[in-house]
Amino acid sequence: MESLLRKAVAQSGADFVEARWDEAAWSRVAFQRDQLMALEQSAEAGGIVRALSGGAWGVASFTKAEDIEEAAKNAIRLAKIGARHVKEPEGIAEVPVEEARHQAELEHDFREVPLERKRELAERYNKLILGVSPDIVSTSVRYTDLLRRSTYANSEGAFIYQELPDVTLLLAAVARKNGDVQQAFESIGEAGGYEIAQDHEAKAEEAAQRAVQLLSAEPVKGGTYTVILDPELAGVFIHEAFGHICEADFLFRNAHMRKVMEIGRTFGVEELNVVEDGYIPGKRGNVPYDDEGVRRRKIHLIKNGILNELMHSRATAAKMGMQPTGNARAVSWEHAPIVRMRNTYIEPGSARFEDMLKGIDRGIYAKAAFGGQTQFEQFTFSAAYAYEIQRGEVGPMVRDVVLTGNVFHILKNIDMIGDDFTLQGGSGGCGKGGQFPLPVTDGAPHVRVNQVTIGGR
Repeated sequence: MESLLRKAVAQSGADFVEARWDEAAWSRVAFQRDQLMALEQSAEAGGIVRALSGGAWGVASFTKAEDIEEAAKNAIRLAKIGARHVKEPEGIAEVPVEEARHQAELEHDFREVPLERKRELAERYNKLILGVSPDIVSTSVRYTDLLRRSTYANSEGAFIYQELPDVTLLLAAVARKNGDVQQAFESIGEAGGYEIAQDHEAKAEEAAQRAVQLLSAEPVKGGTYTVILDPELAGVFIHEAFGHICEADFLFRNAHMRKVMEIGRTFGVEELNVVEDGYIPGKRGNVPYDDEGVRRRKIHLIKNGILNELMHSRATAAKMGMQPTGNARAVSWEHAPIVRMRNTYIEPGSARFEDMLKGIDRGIYAKAAFGGQTQFEQFTFSAAYAYEIQRGEVGPMVRDVVLTGNVFHILKNIDMIGDDFTLQGGSGGCGKGGQFPLPVTDGAPHVRVNQVTIGGR
């Protein structure tokens, strides 16, 4: 494949040509209630070529390796047609020409584990959840593994081969009593081997027990609270509510947000540091090289409370006169890369959790993220569960906790950042531009925020 790629991108007739060939193999097991819903193994391969000519891009995909040269010719032809009509010519920022090979190191290679053993593992978790209480009426247990092998070359001379593993496990329980239905879950995801999915019996039981506990929890009373976000919820918040508006291609489509997201603007307390990192061993967001062949780079989106940098592809970096950050990613060979996150997190601060509770007469300790949505700087997030904080101590569980507000107000109202830290991949993925699910990781310490609006009864 290497020789085919190198030959295809060396064709003359365009300012720049790049080609990527992806091979992906995966397996999936899913149980719902007492039914096996999925038991499958599959593989696919395909490629995509992009050509830049006269400020316009041409894109062509292919599914047979021997068709790559024809695809390159088609991409170049389309770029030239587009150049006749382009109003705002595109360009790409210069980057070092890289040649590298990155192979996955798996403690327990999931490709060597029979599908039947994976089924047995998922079934064991499923039975554990069902057996916790008669109130458990349904489950969702899902195991997946994936190995993506990506080969990239461009006309500048770059060549990158990398293997990207991904293992996820979802353990979810649904409880019902007197017409009331509640659910809880545990979500695991890492860039590793089969060992990632093993030995989570305790988490399966915890999910079931929490679903049952939520049946007797009181709905939260709506109002304005001092809120402590646990590391999981704080991590999801910084990814969804802030990370996406730091993606440079988003800003080019939104003139208002370009003005708001001005480098050097103060967005939070001095202790607040938000990182976007391309390579943390074992994490789902690992991207040694992005899908434009750009080497990973750790950047601070916020440094000491100040907006410090944005995430870029080569095209957005050229438009803004910045340096590419290694954030151009595609979910598969069917898509061209766009600006995406990798490992995004809030760095630890100095506060102990016990000290964060002090001084809160009536507050909320919100844990995990059940779902949410963002619209520019406005957000709505549902905590998976929460506890009241009463006179500086964690009190009874509450439910139906929905946090709403403006992301910039929340960042400015952070008054304490914990000295602990959790970086978690989860079993889902990030969606953007029709590309889902992209493996990412997010994380944080505990974070205390004043004046948070919480919906409820």
